[in-house]
Amino acid sequence: MYVPKFTITNEILANIGLIEAAKEVIENAPLIPIYEARFVKEAILRTVHHGTHIEGNDLSLNEAKRVIDGENIVGRERDVQEVINYRRVVDWLEKIAPRQGLEYTQEMLLQINRLAGERIMDAGRAGSLRQTKVVVKNNRTGEIVFQPPPAIEVPFLLEDFFIWLDAESGRRVHPVLRAGIAHYVLVAIHPFAEANGRTARAFATLILYAEGYDIRRFFSLEEYFDKDAARYYQAIGAVDRTAGDLTGRELTTWLEYFTQAMAVELTRVKEKVKQLSLDLKMKGKIGYQIPLNERQMKLMEALQQNGSLTTVEARKVAPEYSDDTLTRDFNYFAKKGIIKKVGKTKAAKYILK
Repeated sequence: MYVPKFTITNEILANIGLIEAAKEVIENAPLIPIYEARFVKEAILRTVHHGTHIEGNDLSLNEAKRVIDGENIVGRERDVQEVINYRRVVDWLEKIAPRQGLEYTQEMLLQINRLAGERIMDAGRAGSLRQTKVVVKNNRTGEIVFQPPPAIEVPFLLEDFFIWLDAESGRRVHPVLRAGIAHYVLVAIHPFAEANGRTARAFATLILYAEGYDIRRFFSLEEYFDKDAARYYQAIGAVDRTAGDLTGRELTTWLEYFTQAMAVELTRVKEKVKQLSLDLKMKGKIGYQIPLNERQMKLMEALQQNGSLTTVEARKVAPEYSDDTLTRDFNYFAKKGIIKKVGKTKAAKYILK
């Protein structure tokens, strides 16, 4: 059975601490439901775009968005198909991850590659273990990062890894570290002819989602890796492979990088959530989330930024609506205990409590 070799360093502990702190804030923030849907949609877009861009896809973020939205764009057919495919991978992850006590299988890995490689790999190769020799390259520089094991060893290496992943001893490892270990091992084995990076990162995300670290699905590790591609490939390539088999490889440096990536990404999301959510104290006072439409969200953002608004100021925020409509919104906020009114005329000021 495969057993990963690593040391829990102070850096890993610090990163895990940041992850847990961000997780606590994000999961408990009294985020308006419409905002929550927006966060999820943005995270999906960032994951799909950066998850393909890091492997050489030339589409821009906006072009990827248009593809996801079903629009026709001018672009290389393979690039468009890669975006479509990886969006389907994300959909699949969201369907399968909520299952309680999820047992990981090689078929799950094959399915991810099957979805990622549809119509871009030769017939029969997507979702099938490779039969040929491959190398791992930095797609930005073309530099060979390392050479994976021979194809004949792939089935046995995968079997050993999945035994550990599902074993009680394996499940005692922190989920973030398990995801990081899976990420490295699957890249190192390189089980498929193509789309190995996307498959490995998606499977790592599956572990996070299934083991309590979906964190409202607001984050995108893919974006971090893509924007830090040089260090990402360097961290993978820095693992000492002189030990031969995977069990002998020291993963500490890689796990320091992986946990740092997640800590930075979640801290960024945490700060954004805090800015766009209602004041954390409000949830304790009100006890439930406040449903707002798009117009009311604009007013609430302005109130949070300025601390108060007059009707005249509100008209600049939502110029297409009448004073009566805006006044009704302010009365709704007041009824919910969010604001208080100071003054009785049209010059009255509405102050955020």
